[in-house]
Amino acid sequence: MTRQKTVIVVTALAIVFAVVAAGLMYNYLQKQEQLKAGTYQTIVVAAMQIPIGSKITDTMVKTAPWPKESVPPGSASDPKALTAAGRINIKSIPAGEPITEDKLAPVGGAAGAGFMTYVVPPGHRAVTVAVNEVAGVAGFITPGNKVDVVLTTPLPGNPNETISKIVLQNVPVLATGQIAQEQKDGKPIVVPTVTLDLTPEDAENLVLAANKGPLQLLLRNYSDSAEVAGRGSTIRKVLGGAQPTVQSQPAEKIVRVIQRAPVRKKAAPPADNYSVEVIKGKDRTTRQFTPAENGQ
Repeated sequence: MTRQKTVIVVTALAIVFAVVAAGLMYNYLQKQEQLKAGTYQTIVVAAMQIPIGSKITDTMVKTAPWPKESVPPGSASDPKALTAAGRINIKSIPAGEPITEDKLAPVGGAAGAGFMTYVVPPGHRAVTVAVNEVAGVAGFITPGNKVDVVLTTPLPGNPNETISKIVLQNVPVLATGQIAQEQKDGKPIVVPTVTLDLTPEDAENLVLAANKGPLQLLLRNYSDSAEVAGRGSTIRKVLGGAQPTVQSQPAEKIVRVIQRAPVRKKAAPPADNYSVEVIKGKDRTTRQFTPAENGQ
């Protein structure tokens, strides 16, 4: 075989192999597309972040393909089934997350019951407490967060000293909101509130604590659920055990009256006899006198 014929044969075989390989690859890709199309299902997902307690509207939802083997139970395939019925979500739903029945209030729920009655876990109680902006961590607390509750109150048995202590830990937040209260002048003011998920026993403790002093909420990291053992803090403990300086009072002067026995005067010694010279003209006479005579 000449060299020219050899080149022609090799070229022809290469073309044949290339056509066969392209055909096999095309068939493989077609089968993969068919397999992929058959393993996906269209479901309803959130088109945006849906806050808890929202009424589902058309702008909040969309459809998206989802792998059949991982479709969550209770997923919906038609957005109208959610929007037309006016369903309300009882959990916060992030964008792109499937909207399932366990995140929605029941269709046949009690009229006027609101969504909160479906949010409270069985056996628990929802307790709402009023806080200020600082106690509410400046508005950074949202439903789904977990907080610790700190009470500041006069120390039992010593009303002149105040103690701050964590009374509840790792408490889930169900909702945040506001309520209207009246001031003394009759004008309403808006007070922030936080609704917490508690056991009945913890609910009793919180209600009692709220009546004993102001409450402060401590926001936890989303993955932190460890219990912290604390004995509370007083101003004496904060200052490192410093003792208050007591100003000394000037000592009182003590005046002692010493009574002395009366001094008895000593009797004067008897006076000696004395003489008097009497001169009468030229005559001089001397007369002796005694004390007894002198007193006569």
